[in-house]
Formats: sequence, structure tokens, C-alpha cells
Amino acid sequence: MRRLLVTLFTTLTLLGLGASVASAAPAPPGTPSASGDAFYEPPATLPAGNGDVIRAEPFAAPLPASATRILYRSTDTAGRATAVSGTVLVPFAPAPGPRKLISYAVGTQGIADRCAPSRQFAAGTEYESAFVSTLLSRGYAVVVTDYQGLGTPGTHTYVNRAAEGHAVLDAVRAARDLGSAPDGGPTAIAGYSQGGGASAAAAEFAPSYAPDVARTLVGAYAGAVPADLAATGAALDGTPSAGLIGYALNGFDAAYPDLHVADQLNAAGKRFLAETREQCVGDTAARYPGVRSSTLTSQGQTLAQILATEPFRSRVGEQRIGTTAPQVPMFVAHSVADDIVPFDQDAAMVRSWCAKGAKVQFVPLPVPTHVAGAAAAFPGAVAFLDARFAGRQTPSSC
Repeated sequence: MRRLLVTLFTTLTLLGLGASVASAAPAPPGTPSASGDAFYEPPATLPAGNGDVIRAEPFAAPLPASATRILYRSTDTAGRATAVSGTVLVPFAPAPGPRKLISYAVGTQGIADRCAPSRQFAAGTEYESAFVSTLLSRGYAVVVTDYQGLGTPGTHTYVNRAAEGHAVLDAVRAARDLGSAPDGGPTAIAGYSQGGGASAAAAEFAPSYAPDVARTLVGAYAGAVPADLAATGAALDGTPSAGLIGYALNGFDAAYPDLHVADQLNAAGKRFLAETREQCVGDTAARYPGVRSSTLTSQGQTLAQILATEPFRSRVGEQRIGTTAPQVPMFVAHSVADDIVPFDQDAAMVRSWCAKGAKVQFVPLPVPTHVAGAAAAFPGAVAFLDARFAGRQTPSSC
């Protein structure tokens, strides 16, 4: 317990400062030995199977585990094959039995390639390292996807339900393909914020998209899930974290080029789109605190007003989480005073899942802010994952 409390204290510090550290150097140390960025360039022809490893190389990371950078095949929101990068971490201590694997989905990093976790682990600037280290200390292997376009060519499809869910599931396949976890071995998923959305989406998609992973999935932790992007965008507008809207607009533009996002923006909005495309979270927080979307649009509309019209409304609706019941136990935790992702949307998501027959342990957290919620949620998430890997039943709030 003392180690976990130290980890949580460290994580609060990292969540507050890590983004700024990560944004300080455009080319962080610890880049791949295979001629730097060349590692992230996919070949002309991708392998046949989702999760197949394209290339891999070990690297040094300040973590209690061996670290391997990977490039693997996944599928984007349109069903097209794409290359995604990530990191496989295996504890130095031998496992007492088959190695248990967690596919860990990180929270918002930014959308510039230098923000990718596989680069930041090597540089020692990844703010999720404290959480990941705790999981490693418990003997779990951890695979961390960079998501589509974060590290690899193209723009990161930020908070895109299908692209992120696929990347999380295919990361499990990639870790197995690498031999870091046994085929058919027990697996779980975990993530908070953007990672909570990716974890929840992966749990929803698993039976249809990755039945081989679904058969071995024991549960999933999804914290502060941005289950309703329209509500999240409206809540962010004009707040200190409003710059995150730029990531979402860039992600939609990349996933759905037919939307012509830039056509909705004025000169300031187009500059906002271009600048946030090259930023990590520290950069964006410093550059665009309190920005109001109405100052960025060509007609002076708010983002909420634009998203309420077609074709945007339908595309945003496709990202809604809660429409399909996960077939494994879920642990959902969320600060009741979250200042970034509104609490009510996760309460609605849980009600929807429960009505469809899912088993969900829902923990409203009596702490302020999104960042504090991450630390407050983690002990319960670890206890949930431990219980599920041990084959124990977990409570249901349904």
C-alpha cells in the first residue's frame, strides 16, 4: 500500500508537470536506433493479419521492465489496414505462471509525433509511467499503443472510437506475436480519459473485431470516459483545457476528410488547427487556455452548434460509447467534479450498459478535477484487475 501511495503522489506530480516536460524538446532522447524516425515508417505492403508485428527493437526505459518498441498492423475507422506503433513492457522478474497481459491505453498526449508514448517512455517524460510501473511491479506485462497517427505518418485520429479501440485490441495481438505474452493467456484492458474511451471502446468491439482477444479478456478498467464527445466539447469550450478541441478537430479531419473541417473555420481557426497538430498537451495548454470556439469559426458559431448539424452530428454520434454492452466485467471510475470530461455522460454510459446486461462496477469519486480523479481511481482499478486475473468475482452496480 505504501508503494501505491508513493506512486499516486508521483503521478499527480507527473500529470501536472509531465506534459510541460514532454513538450520541452522537439526531438526527445531515446529515439530508435533504426535511424530514428525511420522505425515509424511503415513498409509499402503491410502484413496480412491485424496485430502482426512489422518490426520491433529493444530500447532503454526508466521502468522496471524490458522495453520493446513495436510497429504493428491495425485497422482504421474506415476498415483500412494501417500501421500503428507502441511499446511492449515485460517485468524483469519471472512470472510464477503464464504471463498476464494488460493493454494500457494512455490519456491525452497531444497529436504531434513527438508526443507518442513509445518516444516518451524512452525519454523519461511519459506521465503515465507511474501507473504503468505499478502494474509492472505486480508482475503484469503491459503493452501500450501509440494509437493511429501518433508516432506514425498521418494525423492522430484523436478520440475516434473505432481507430482507438482497434489499436488497443491489436496491441494485445502484437504482444503475443512478439512472444511477450502467451497466446490464449489472460488479458485485461485499462485506461483513463482518452485512454478510458479507448479502453471502453475496445471492450465494446472485442467480440466482433477481435474474438481471439475477447475469449481471453477478464475485464477492463475505463476511467473518466469521454463517452459523449458533443457534451465534452461543449464543456471544454472557454475553459483552461479548451485547446484540446484542436486535437478533436484534427482527429475528425483525419478520420473523415469528407467533412472538410477547415471550411468551418476562419483564419484564426485554421491557424489553431495547424498549430495544435504539432503540439503536445503542455504546448497546447500554454498556447490556448480559455479559447472560445466561436472566435475560430467562419460564421461565429460555437463548436456545439456546428456539431449539432449534419453531417457532423452523425459522425460525432458514431463515437458514442455505451451503445454496445461489453461482455466482460467493467470498472468505471469518475470524479463527480471532473472539470474536463463531464461526470453525467459516464453515469449515462453505465446506465445504458447495465440496461443491456453488462456487469459494471461504477465508482463516483468525491474528489475535484480530472487530474485528481486519475489518482483517486487507480487503487480501485488495480484491485479490480488483480481480482479479475485471480478469477474472483467483482461487484456490480447494475
